Amino acid sequence: MTYSVSPIGFVRSCFKEKFAIPRQPQLAPAARGVLELVAPFDQGDAVQGLEQVSHVWLLFLFHQALEEKPRLKVRPPRLGGNKSMGVFATRATHRPNGIGQSVVKLDKVEADRLWISGIDLLDGTPILDIKPYVPYADIVDAASNSIASAAPQLIPVQWMDSALQQAQGHAQRLGEPLVALIEQCLAQDPRPAYQTPAPEREYGAQFWDVDVRWHYPESGLIRVLEVIPAIV
Repeated sequence: MTYSVSPIGFVRSCFKEKFAIPRQPQLAPAARGVLELVAPFDQGDAVQGLEQVSHVWLLFLFHQALEEKPRLKVRPPRLGGNKSMGVFATRATHRPNGIGQSVVKLDKVEADRLWISGIDLLDGTPILDIKPYVPYADIVDAASNSIASAAPQLIPVQWMDSALQQAQGHAQRLGEPLVALIEQCLAQDPRPAYQTPAPEREYGAQFWDVDVRWHYPESGLIRVLEVIPAIV
């Protein structure tokens, strides 16, 4: 038996590519976006009452990781990317039906859009459903997960003076907390855990409409090299 679903909206996100997106929601509070609703959910009736809610659950599709053949085992980044585990024991993007879930902060409600933050969603992500976060039901005090018992350990992020000035200029233009966004995302060390990058190797990712370049001058330290307009 098969079922079909249709998106109720799409996310316009600060993340334009998968690399450097936080691996869980709420890890980068400065990560913001807009959920744009589609008809018939964009007239205001469907979101009436959401202004009383601080956070929502979003059910979405990993639209750039959909696969015809389901995976029974995956290699989650949290375990370094070199250890396999049953797909249902992880939150890996390679899901049997490509469905993900994130709890995000609801900053503003409009008839046809929701302004959200603390997101881990790629630009263009199709949203399948929205549900209010209910603290008394969604917080399980005795819950445990020995695979991921705590948030990833953060690493220091330094800036070249010129890169910080570039980021501050773009932040003012965008009206977004770009410096905080870059620091919060890079501090979680987006590179694959099995890599040991040499100081001369550079990494890059796009946030909003700028490209951010960084390197690892030494183990456990990131230095941002430049923040320049993305090439379209």
